[in-house]
Amino acid sequence: MTTFISGIRIAALITTTTVLAAGCASTTQSGAVGVERKQLLLVSAQQAEQGAATFYAQEKDKYAKAGALNTNPQQTARVRTIAAGLIEQAGAFRPDTRNWKWEVNVINSKQVNAYCAAGGKMAIYTGLLDGLKLNDNEVAAVMGHEIAHALREHTREAMSEALAEQLGISVLAAAFKLGETSTNLLGNAAQIGLTLPFSREKEREADRIGLELMARAGYDPRDAVSVWRKMMSGGGSPPELLSTHPDPANRIKDIEAHLPSVMPLYEAAKRRKSAR
Repeated sequence: MTTFISGIRIAALITTTTVLAAGCASTTQSGAVGVERKQLLLVSAQQAEQGAATFYAQEKDKYAKAGALNTNPQQTARVRTIAAGLIEQAGAFRPDTRNWKWEVNVINSKQVNAYCAAGGKMAIYTGLLDGLKLNDNEVAAVMGHEIAHALREHTREAMSEALAEQLGISVLAAAFKLGETSTNLLGNAAQIGLTLPFSREKEREADRIGLELMARAGYDPRDAVSVWRKMMSGGGSPPELLSTHPDPANRIKDIEAHLPSVMPLYEAAKRRKSAR
């Protein structure tokens, strides 16, 4: 019996390993900050984007009905202007983002939060903008970080990781004739990918790519440090935006370590702006 079980486990491992090898790729070019990690991408980009679009539409509808969507025209225009500059630079990591149906909205809420879902569906909360009194550079740091999650398709990757784990379970279940377990695998993976926080490794990638995006767009990347310090000094429990992020001290050190790579991009962007 022990030998049989070991054989089943090996079969599950071989199946999962084969799937993992077939699904490994990188969603972005490395950029000046050098993000080159291979990613597990079993779920298609279309599936991830469909899930994100559904979630985003539901959120917009909820806040619109509550009278909390884009309530301040000047603030919304400011955020969209900053986002447009960052989106324009996203092609440095992914040329295909020019075809994304980007959308940016401001939600009137005390939450200190922001996100960019797969396919470029963005939201930023007034609790972040007003509560922390962010300047334009700091807003660009937050939005650049969130855009980076979408460029790297971290939600799709999280869905794929969940699916891979379930695939291994389904192989074992089928061998032991425990019934059909694969019917809802993708649905379960989608729920996990859309609801669970990103890993610290993914958060570090978003910090680095976001830093380069803001520099390329002409926003001072040194202010990326100040915005995270503002969020971390609020007292009490950390805001949702920081729930799984790296240790604050290590995070700031990592950002500062990558500043020399992006400062020339910022200086070049400043020169282009002044020449207009």
